[in-house]
Amino acid sequence: MNPYYTPPKTTEINRYLDKATQLNILIENYRPINQAIWQTIQQKLKINWTYNSNAIEGSTLTYNETTFFLQHGLTVEGKPLKDFLDARNHGEAIDFLQDVINDNRQISEGLIKEINALLLAGVTHTEALDPNGQRVRKPATPGKYKNFPNHVLQLDGTIHHYIDPLQVSGEMEQLCAWIDQNIEQLHPIIVGAVAHYNFVRIHPFDDGNGRGARILMNLIFMKRRYSPAVIRNEQRRLYIEALTEADKGNTEPFIIFVAESLIQTQNNIIAELEK
Repeated sequence: MNPYYTPPKTTEINRYLDKATQLNILIENYRPINQAIWQTIQQKLKINWTYNSNAIEGSTLTYNETTFFLQHGLTVEGKPLKDFLDARNHGEAIDFLQDVINDNRQISEGLIKEINALLLAGVTHTEALDPNGQRVRKPATPGKYKNFPNHVLQLDGTIHHYIDPLQVSGEMEQLCAWIDQNIEQLHPIIVGAVAHYNFVRIHPFDDGNGRGARILMNLIFMKRRYSPAVIRNEQRRLYIEALTEADKGNTEPFIIFVAESLIQTQNNIIAELEK
């Protein structure tokens, strides 16, 4: 059995799974929800998700600037156009997920490539590290697996190397097969967290991997009628530390981190519904 796809079974994890299940039932009990109210809740969720996911990757847009741009399409002086492009693309990728749900599309390599193409639409180049740790600019390849190795500078100053390009296709095939086999069998938090971690571990694209991993995770949640989980930018260090711990073979902290993020989002939705 592949250790990367073997989540631990602990009392602590089960406690979080039970809590998220209870909150999901509570949200379901509000249905049918007034359409205007639900659209407002979904719009706030979309803005919150877009702002935080892009901020984690280095976007300089504030929450208010992200809100203003997504609602009115107007940019703000003094901010990079790339940040607005990322906000637009991420918002459109979220909208695309609803089409995926409505059409009952299976999670596949082709679908994941479509999402990456949406996230990188209009992007001409990506920033990367060369084997010596120096920053370089590479032509963007939206929707295509990487052709060259990619790396990341970790919090401790070391360089972490992701899966070699020659192995990406096989690894992604295995990831999609695992999701297909388990999406209805295991708790969505387990499937979403394990899929997210393995997507990041593989890092199949030149750019958009972090945002793509969070979108994949939330697509799994949404397919199981759970709320998306917003991973907040202020928890970026905890997020990276949990992923680093998973690289060492211990996925429990990351699964719990994802569960906490989902539970907070669920509580926010319930607070809106109670208004």
